[in-house]
Amino acid sequence: MTLNSIGLDTKKTKDLAKDLNNLLANFQIYYQNLRGIHWNIKGKRFFDLHVKFEELYTDANMKVDLIAERILTLGETPLHTFEDYSKNGKVPVGKDISQDEKAVKLIVDSLTELLKIERQILDKSGDADDEGTNSMMSDFITEQEKTIWMMKAWLSETI
Repeated sequence: MTLNSIGLDTKKTKDLAKDLNNLLANFQIYYQNLRGIHWNIKGKRFFDLHVKFEELYTDANMKVDLIAERILTLGETPLHTFEDYSKNGKVPVGKDISQDEKAVKLIVDSLTELLKIERQILDKSGDADDEGTNSMMSDFITEQEKTIWMMKAWLSETI
């Protein structure tokens, strides 16, 4: 087994970086969705949702940076083109969404997809003894589960 400069198995970290790049691509789509619904939201809930969507896209933008920096820390190169993001995207793309419930549903659906990817990475990072990636995924999962709960409560749905 060959170790990289941070003491992790190079084969396992290469595999984790590939998964993190997949997460990065999906987070970029999620981020763009949030920007779009922030710009285009209409209706009586505009003021509340406009602010909430800005909060969410600011958070998503920070997470994109954290994911890219983790990929670099593992010795790999983060994806950085729209072509790569589209090719790797599993998060639904929201186009021309201006209605409040559709916008919130898009967030729930997007976060649900991100959670699937993050849980797979969490499992692999544990196996690789990669505490940095493991910790990051745990934090993301905790926050996103809470956001889903809140959005579903707003939609008057149960988990």
